[in-house]
Amino acid sequence: MGADERLERFRRDGFLFPVPVMTEAEAARQRAALEAAEGRWGGSLHYVLKPHLLFPEAAELVRAPALLDAVEATLGPDLLVYETSYIIKEARTTRFVSWHQDLTYWGLDTDEVLTAWIALSPVTVESGCMRMIPGSHAAGRKDHVDARGADNILARGQTVKDVDEAAGVDILLRPGEASLHHGWVLHASQPNRSDDRRIGFSVVFLTPRTAQRVGGRQSAVLARGRDAYGHYDPEPLATEAFAPEMVALQRDLDARRKALWQTA
Repeated sequence: MGADERLERFRRDGFLFPVPVMTEAEAARQRAALEAAEGRWGGSLHYVLKPHLLFPEAAELVRAPALLDAVEATLGPDLLVYETSYIIKEARTTRFVSWHQDLTYWGLDTDEVLTAWIALSPVTVESGCMRMIPGSHAAGRKDHVDARGADNILARGQTVKDVDEAAGVDILLRPGEASLHHGWVLHASQPNRSDDRRIGFSVVFLTPRTAQRVGGRQSAVLARGRDAYGHYDPEPLATEAFAPEMVALQRDLDARRKALWQTA
């Protein structure tokens, strides 16, 4: 598939997969680094925001050349990283993600935003892969209701009702492959019924002209190109594991961003 066809498919469907980002061997190295970091952290790094501040391997993923090339083809040459997180479903657990749109609670003033999701373990129907509704981004924002529950991974349990689930596409990925999806695409995922953890690294990219309109000033990483707008405080990348000043910064930014989700 050529670059033009990939761009056309993304514009039509609102998502694109699989996007090769690294070899399976490199993905295995990344997974080992994550699990070693979890040992130092004292537990799972699931949804601990901005782990690129905590250890160098997560920082490497933010600027993976193949990933940035794919994102640039969609958003253009100037790219900010608004957020990163590991999204992990433990083996044989009941955690799921309800049907939702990412942009609903982020408080941004454009939709020049996409999420890249890099698989660090096999992503299958059994392990609870994402499902996306093709073309659903074209209609823009849909009404959500908050349906908080212990098993829903989303912070507010935000849910779009009456989704035609039969139209959903399973986003199947091998370790080292990624998917890209637009901020208004309807997507969800089911529990992990496999015997392995389902591990992905999520990177939210936006254009520098996209500003935060609620929740106060935020920070971002300039991943490629230039930022001519200055809407965000520059954010560093980890060069060593768990440097005390970076751990303190991560905890502060994690709390600020999660507070935004509850109010936007």
